Amino acid sequence: MIQLKPSIFQFLNLLKENNNRDWFQANKADYEAELAHVVVFADKLLEETKKHDTIETISGKKSLFRIYRDVRFSKEKSPYKTWWSGSFTRATKQLRGGYYFHLEQGNSFVAGGFWNPEKEDLLRIRQEIANYEDEFRNILKNKIGKLTFEGDQLKMCPKGFDKEHSAVDLLRYKQFILIQKFTDEEVLDSDIINKMNASFKNMRLFFDFMSLALTTDANGVPIH
Repeated sequence: MIQLKPSIFQFLNLLKENNNRDWFQANKADYEAELAHVVVFADKLLEETKKHDTIETISGKKSLFRIYRDVRFSKEKSPYKTWWSGSFTRATKQLRGGYYFHLEQGNSFVAGGFWNPEKEDLLRIRQEIANYEDEFRNILKNKIGKLTFEGDQLKMCPKGFDKEHSAVDLLRYKQFILIQKFTDEEVLDSDIINKMNASFKNMRLFFDFMSLALTTDANGVPIH
């Protein structure tokens, strides 16, 4: 099994202290060496994920996000991200959602779900939760292992739904995300890929619920 080296964090910590183009260019060789370790890690995690789900992403390298920040609309102008991250997209229009991994000292985690659903998708998710509240709560309570359910919420019940509905606490969500955090020790352990992959497996019933909602109309008729 692949084991990450402490140097992946050490490089990022140096980058936090020297987040400028001159330093990065002078240390480009170190960056590329650490990136190569992360690519091997991502390849193996992708390989394991493909054993239990259909994934569109073709390689670990292709899954990784660029280290360069888009600062055009940000007040924070540091040019480089200080973490490694990547995502795997589920294949076909019938399989919605995707997997995400994030490696950063003191803040490593995996996640999956729906970050900012489009208006139509958000409505269908809420309709499905309202109609099948017990099933959805059971998934969140008993079927997702150590994952936690998170996301930004409205202060009030969304328009078009009964504010007295028993699922109003769930209907207020604008994002639907499962997340599990890992300690630095866990990330650097040889079993981390198994642990992250287990988290991905535990997302499956959640994704199945959402995929059904997003590929059918309110009457359960498939959307073509």
